[in-house]
Amino acid sequence: MYTEKKSVAARLKASSLVQAWLVLLLAVSFGVSLAGVQLVLGPVIEANKINETLEKVPELVLGSDLAAKMTDQNQSLDIAVRRVAVTKTDRDKAYSVYEARYQGELRGWVVKAKGQGYAGVIEILVGLSPGLKTITGVFVLDQKETPGLGNKIITTEWRGQFIGAPADRSLMVVKGGAVQPGEIDAVTGATISSKSVAAMINVAVADLRKPLAEMEQKGGDNG
Repeated sequence: MYTEKKSVAARLKASSLVQAWLVLLLAVSFGVSLAGVQLVLGPVIEANKINETLEKVPELVLGSDLAAKMTDQNQSLDIAVRRVAVTKTDRDKAYSVYEARYQGELRGWVVKAKGQGYAGVIEILVGLSPGLKTITGVFVLDQKETPGLGNKIITTEWRGQFIGAPADRSLMVVKGGAVQPGEIDAVTGATISSKSVAAMINVAVADLRKPLAEMEQKGGDNG
């Protein structure tokens, strides 16, 4: 009887070990497959983001009406892609910056920035006037915020608050309605997502004010 119980226990133990190895094998296989998909799709996703960014630059710099008018007249901005490195005491950061000119005249900048939102990383494009005096547009390039709440940051209505906002002071997110210049009304029920976008813009503008001013000066000297 003892031998039979021991045999059953041994079979159960062996079965458990087999199941554990199967689970581990499946987990590894799934991880490898996921990594392979990411390896294949990663460059495609990034290429799509670059194309979408270039398409959005005119609207973010000029506004939707003027950008559409230029397209209708077969006119276009000259867009140069810059990589701007910023060194701070606590960090080093590099920004992708799109310099937009028309007939040699600087019309504005578009900056790509990203940061942590409520549910994941948010990636945005920020349009800035020459001299970084005002914000000329905001577009959400990528986000994973809560559907029906935080993901409302992608709406034209909410993003429209940033157009014309001063870029020489920090943006402030408020609840219940923005009144003062530089105030942004938070998405209802998604204050964290709203503040994340505003914070990204504040940091990017502060980081790039001096480098872009120097680039503008060099461009003017060359002109």
